[in-house]
Amino acid sequence: MRKLAMMAACVVLAGGANAAPRNEKVYAAVEASKAGALDLLRDLVNIDSGTGDVEGGNKVAAILAARLTAIGAEVRREPTEAPGLPDKLVAVLHGSGKGKILVIAHMDTVFGPGTAAARPYRTDATRAYGPGVGDEKGGVVNAVTALKILHDIGFKDYATITLMIDNSEERGSTGSTALIKRLAVAHDVEFNMEPGDAPDVLTVWRKGSSSVRIVVKGRAAHAGMAPQDGRNAALELVHQVAALDGAFPKSGDGTTVNLTLMTAGTRANIIPDSAEATYSVRYRRPEDLGVVIAKMEASAKVTAIPDTSVAVVAPSTGFPPLIQNDRITALANRANAIYAEIGKTAELGGNGGASESATVMSVGTVALDGLGPVMGDAHNDKEWIDLGSVSPRLYLITRLLMETGKNPPKKN
Repeated sequence: MRKLAMMAACVVLAGGANAAPRNEKVYAAVEASKAGALDLLRDLVNIDSGTGDVEGGNKVAAILAARLTAIGAEVRREPTEAPGLPDKLVAVLHGSGKGKILVIAHMDTVFGPGTAAARPYRTDATRAYGPGVGDEKGGVVNAVTALKILHDIGFKDYATITLMIDNSEERGSTGSTALIKRLAVAHDVEFNMEPGDAPDVLTVWRKGSSSVRIVVKGRAAHAGMAPQDGRNAALELVHQVAALDGAFPKSGDGTTVNLTLMTAGTRANIIPDSAEATYSVRYRRPEDLGVVIAKMEASAKVTAIPDTSVAVVAPSTGFPPLIQNDRITALANRANAIYAEIGKTAELGGNGGASESATVMSVGTVALDGLGPVMGDAHNDKEWIDLGSVSPRLYLITRLLMETGKNPPKKN
């Protein structure tokens, strides 16, 4: 599949000499908007909005709602579908054309309270840094700015453009999956504002994601007076983790399984009667998850500590894989033809980071992902975006909205 994606990108490259001229009105508007876009990015990055931070999420939503209302969008809050999350934000622009376009971005990050104060937004000569600067506040900003550009230049050749700001993408969109599906069914296409991979990639496939838990039950006992009466769940968990180590790849383009969390016991003077480990499973095909779970279940049948029990628990929610097909490739090639207007081309690729686009595709609506600024070092304290990618990616999404509004892809 990766070879097919690279071949598709090469076709666009070969046609670069025949690229259409850039749209000077849009290009000028993009350049004029860059400083304001970066100011908005700074403001959003400096607000903590980790998944579950209701106050921070509402602050981000309020800033975005004001910007979108100012350009004539119908803005509404949508209640969360899971507890402990802020509302989602939906903004709709109505035009006079054919295309019904859904744009999805997410306000939540993986960083906890206090991170923005400890590591506020900053820039150097080539990059901007800060919690969530790329994943995904840079994409949020480019989406909002693109809609403002369309408003400012008077472009209305679309039926509707709906921007949905997700509240829980980093947890598998637990608070918004039903809304995403309803919106996807009502639109011709979805553009997702997840960041582009470096050096310059459009995302045409993604792995599915699932958190699989190994749950051990033992027997509690006084750790000093009668430890022999206990059955140590923590030790059994260590045995289970050791047995699984090396059973699956930890990196690469195929299935990967990585240990991410471990907990055991409740007090220091009690032999623990419970212990649990969580594995992040990423997979390219739906059936691959079942293969992983079956292998884990087989391993769980062999225990080292007598009278302990081991269960493998998979969640009922999680993103499915985004599987590249001809419709996605055609949409990506359309995007690359637009990118060529400013002398750029993007490789078509994918990664192990799941997103809402797979949920969109699950109901039959074609999606193109990775349209935000180019970023690196996701989910750690070095996260950055390439400042040189902000304007090109803003031009790309703006023109993509224009061309898709006039000529939307056919729905299956």
